[in-house]
Amino acid sequence: MSGKYISELVKSVPPSGIRKFFDLVLEMEDVISLGVGEPDFVTPWHIREACIYSLEKGSTSYTSNNGLLELRELLSKYISSEYDTVYAPDNELLVTTGVSEAADLAFRAIINPGDEVIIPEPCYVSYIPAVVFACGKPVPVPTYQEDDFRVTSEQIEESITAKTKAVVLSYPNNPTGAIMGRKDLEDIADVVNEHDLMVISDEVYDRLTYNGTHTCFASLPGMRDRTILLNGFSKSHAMTGLRVGYAAGSDEIIGAMTKIHQYTMLCAPITAQIGAIEALKNGDGEMKKMVREYDRRRRLVVGGLNKMGLDCFEPKGAFYAFPSIKSTGLTSDEFASRLLKEQKVAVVPGEVFGECGAGYLRCSYATSREELIEALARIETFIDSI
Repeated sequence: MSGKYISELVKSVPPSGIRKFFDLVLEMEDVISLGVGEPDFVTPWHIREACIYSLEKGSTSYTSNNGLLELRELLSKYISSEYDTVYAPDNELLVTTGVSEAADLAFRAIINPGDEVIIPEPCYVSYIPAVVFACGKPVPVPTYQEDDFRVTSEQIEESITAKTKAVVLSYPNNPTGAIMGRKDLEDIADVVNEHDLMVISDEVYDRLTYNGTHTCFASLPGMRDRTILLNGFSKSHAMTGLRVGYAAGSDEIIGAMTKIHQYTMLCAPITAQIGAIEALKNGDGEMKKMVREYDRRRRLVVGGLNKMGLDCFEPKGAFYAFPSIKSTGLTSDEFASRLLKEQKVAVVPGEVFGECGAGYLRCSYATSREELIEALARIETFIDSI
């Protein structure tokens, strides 16, 4: 009876494929999960201590809609120092409840009904639903292993129509671990400028770059005011559950996003914001230790997958491997389902991240080396049994 009251728009969007496998894992024992993209590191103690102390002092109030001024000032200095791009703390930075909220706000702030948004795939599972919820039209653009899973300026230009409003870029990429070179981004910037488009650049994995140097899209000539820069603390500082992210952009764009934010979320949790302040002030040392450990795990996992005959693209950022399982004759869903049932290893089918992800799996190496070694052994046992 009550189903008839559900929005047709909401009905049209399937549940998250990642959560499906995560929920199955919760029902089983002795499962090694390579599924959910969450650091296995506990939030560094000095950050937790700052949160605890803030609670002891009674800091449990709302903050301004934009977030604590001290945090915005530190973010402004950080972005300027890292990427030579300046955002005013008072009106060009917005603190959000995680980067996912920032992405949702960005889409709702710029999309009119029917506007098209170009989204390179494989991609984070939230982008397409968020565009749909904003009454826009997602335009997926496939990327391929032979191109290192990098979208090209030519692909983007071929996808542009009179209704195109924006392009989504997300590098280092979830789920592939691909990165973009500066020249690749400059070519895309030329197309964006020529066609008068906006770019939503999700750079939450920027500090987890293992090869080369990360290029912030907003730092390219002419792109600052065409870009909504999204970032946060979940991946770089192991602060997933604290839920604090941010958006940077022009005064007009951030103003529009803040208008939505103030009616729906009000503000990010003050405890998390205080933790983010401590992360920016004193968190580089622990962050760099985590990145070095991810790099060691990356080599372990990619080497192990290739050794057992699964062709695995070498991820150059984030903390995911994206091996091809086409040689097994199984679909991604069949492989993932059977692997979970028979060997108790949880991975995510590649098509969850877009049609071009069919024939691949996402394996997170954000877990201990001991568990990764055991997971690789179980995967090899499963492959031998096929």
